[in-house]
Amino acid sequence: MPQKYLKIDFHTHILPENIPDFEKKFGYGGFIKLQHNEKEADKMDMIKDGKNFRTIECNCYSPTKRIEENELTGVNVQVLSTVPVMFSYWAKPYDALEVSVFLNDHIADIVQQHPKKYIGLGTVPLQNIDYAIKELKRCVKELGLAGVQIGSHVNGTNLGEPVFEPFWKAVEELDTVVFIHPWDMDQGSRNSKYWFPWLIGMPTETTTSICSLMFSGIYDRYPNLKIVYAHGGGSFLGTLGRIIHGYECRPDLVACDTVNHPLKTLKKLYFDSLVHDEDALKLMISKIGTDRIVLGSDYPFPLGEQMPGQLVEGCDWISHEDKLKILSQNALKLFNLDASKFV
Repeated sequence: MPQKYLKIDFHTHILPENIPDFEKKFGYGGFIKLQHNEKEADKMDMIKDGKNFRTIECNCYSPTKRIEENELTGVNVQVLSTVPVMFSYWAKPYDALEVSVFLNDHIADIVQQHPKKYIGLGTVPLQNIDYAIKELKRCVKELGLAGVQIGSHVNGTNLGEPVFEPFWKAVEELDTVVFIHPWDMDQGSRNSKYWFPWLIGMPTETTTSICSLMFSGIYDRYPNLKIVYAHGGGSFLGTLGRIIHGYECRPDLVACDTVNHPLKTLKKLYFDSLVHDEDALKLMISKIGTDRIVLGSDYPFPLGEQMPGQLVEGCDWISHEDKLKILSQNALKLFNLDASKFV
């Protein structure tokens, strides 16, 4: 009989069922609103600037439906975060703050209603650092959220740039978690076909965010940061050898803002397990071990792992103890939580 594990799915997305018409309220476009799908009653369309951005099923906005599906897949707890298109970094700062407050209140309410089933991550308006820090503190200190999810860049500015320094300082002081998710990928002519922004662009975005934080010295100055990167760190581990070689052969270009070798900083990175491939999982574990990998499925979207944890559970070369770490214990440690909270 297969071994049963406590599973905490670190990487899941949720939307409120009812989203205000922010476009009408603020007087300009770009915001998402939901409307019922004309053909299927249990689906809704995400509308952006009058066009269907994506059609979602009810498991994207129904907490009870998610619990039903989790019981079927063996997931005990989901870590909730918004859908990245909701970041709204392009909006006017105060408007983005209002969107963030609305989304964060919604996630906090779900966690409060189902404390044994959900952990919450907020979102913050990073185009204004003062607003972002203010909302970060509210998320952690007032709403009881376990951290925040942020995008891989903010309007083309990498996360290691000096403008974000106060944010990272606040994150470390609060001893909270940041989940970095790729977003706003290049969708130009070369990437307009074959779902390239999602297949190629997302891994590249995540790699860029890792390298920006690594080489800017953010990890040097804030060594206790707890940052988790989506999709197994994107293409980072596959290009790590090249990154290290570049650091060593051209330190004048690569090592100018950090005092630490990439291998030293590597010991501080966390990744989710969403790599879709046993060899990729072997590479991850060979490079960082099993103490800094958390289960991630990208629920409820099709590019995710439809049976969360199946890849990890199916690897007979991963010990029972290490499977426990990946499937729940590492997440509990990051969040400073005890498993008894979810029993």
